[in-house]
Amino acid sequence: MSAELLINVTPSESRVALIENGILQELHIERHTKRGLVGNIYVGKVSRVLPGMQAAFVDIGLDRAAFLHASDIVPHHEVQEEVPVSQLPKQDIKTLVRDGQEVIVQVVKDPIGTKGARLTTDITIPSRYLVFMPSVSHVGVSQRIEDEQERERLKALVEQLDPGEGGFILRTAAEGVGEAELHQDAEFLRRLWNKIQSRIKKKKSRVLYEDLTLARRVLRDFVGTKLDRIRVDAKLALSELRQFTSDYVPELNPLLEHYQGDRPIFDLYDVENEAQRALERRVDLKSGGYLIIDQTEAMTTIDINTGAFVGHRNLEETIFNTNSEATQAIARQLRLRNLGGIIIIDFIDMQDENHKRRVLHSLEQALQKDRAKTSIHGFTSLGLVEVTRKRTRESLEHILCGECPVCKGRGSIKTVETVCFEIMREIVRVNRAYDADKFVVYAAPNVADALIGEESHMLAELEVFVGKQIKIQPEAMYSQDKFDVVMM
Repeated sequence: MSAELLINVTPSESRVALIENGILQELHIERHTKRGLVGNIYVGKVSRVLPGMQAAFVDIGLDRAAFLHASDIVPHHEVQEEVPVSQLPKQDIKTLVRDGQEVIVQVVKDPIGTKGARLTTDITIPSRYLVFMPSVSHVGVSQRIEDEQERERLKALVEQLDPGEGGFILRTAAEGVGEAELHQDAEFLRRLWNKIQSRIKKKKSRVLYEDLTLARRVLRDFVGTKLDRIRVDAKLALSELRQFTSDYVPELNPLLEHYQGDRPIFDLYDVENEAQRALERRVDLKSGGYLIIDQTEAMTTIDINTGAFVGHRNLEETIFNTNSEATQAIARQLRLRNLGGIIIIDFIDMQDENHKRRVLHSLEQALQKDRAKTSIHGFTSLGLVEVTRKRTRESLEHILCGECPVCKGRGSIKTVETVCFEIMREIVRVNRAYDADKFVVYAAPNVADALIGEESHMLAELEVFVGKQIKIQPEAMYSQDKFDVVMM
């Protein structure tokens, strides 16, 4: 399988596309004025304790207060140690934090929709091979390193390092590396933590640490992924990335190259058009079937339909083939759209239990490529499949789109016919309440056309009923469901 990264950098935003076998699989976007907060460390101030929710709101300098749950608080969080938190019962938020208290916190989820950022006091700082955890002293190994001998070898190497403060988790990328590389990473992380502690004492800023920029973060996280090349379209960004890879991920340095083509870099592999299609509800399958994806604040639902696919054998085989094809498309769309949280998949009903097992297995296989943690919970009694996918950053739709000013997020607006009836009822109401000689109706052009077209007979009957002339005036700037009835 061929894979490459395309990195597009402008003064206002950075975008990174992962291409596998010529097809866009992931798209990461970071607006420079709205950088993601995940991984950032702050000195926060508790603004309100909520005993009923076992949580607290914490001010870290954002527009909305961030959210800290009792389960995300560990003893090391105190800045002003008036009471040893280790002696307090963890289960009650009132004994863990108090109003006005300062706490060291890290963002684990960006603000999404109306929700503020999610925080933890369990600080973790990732590097190339290791994740440093100041609050613990043990050594853990990524579950994705499956070889037991390799797990033990890596754990022994890290345990031999100067223990100092804190503990480590060995990342998947650490598989096969030696003692020197692990030692270098550990020293880097400890130096970084010492700088953070120094900033805590100085109290000059709420921001103690900011995670890497998008391009650097992606390169850090893609260590261990088989890439053929990394193309960057900006010279300055390329120079900075070369310096970064030389220091931290030297194996990626030879893959970096400057893209100087005549076409914009995201025109390669049709990335721009694919990104636009990823904002649409409907996703067409090659067989003629299609998916309908609806994203809400609570969950994402995916509905599968056979569409124009009629199959060659029987209905059960047609349904099975459509569902199987859909699993590959679903896995790609989850990565591409960065959909997280609860995902409900409504596969076409299957009667054959073997078909159900095979569809689930196909979905599991397709999701193995996903770097975000996913869990499949099987078919429910209603025939739905529940999936959870770890959500840390905003979805592609939330980054690129805003609330529709017409439908206000409902996803639908009143029909022309409905608006026409509302206008007629309004004319009757106004006529009974006020004395007027005639009425002028200002409405959207398509509504105005309907009133003087297919609904003209009803308008004529209404004129007779109220005994007044009714004039229709199209207004190009009006949305379909907006109108005004003016008395003359």
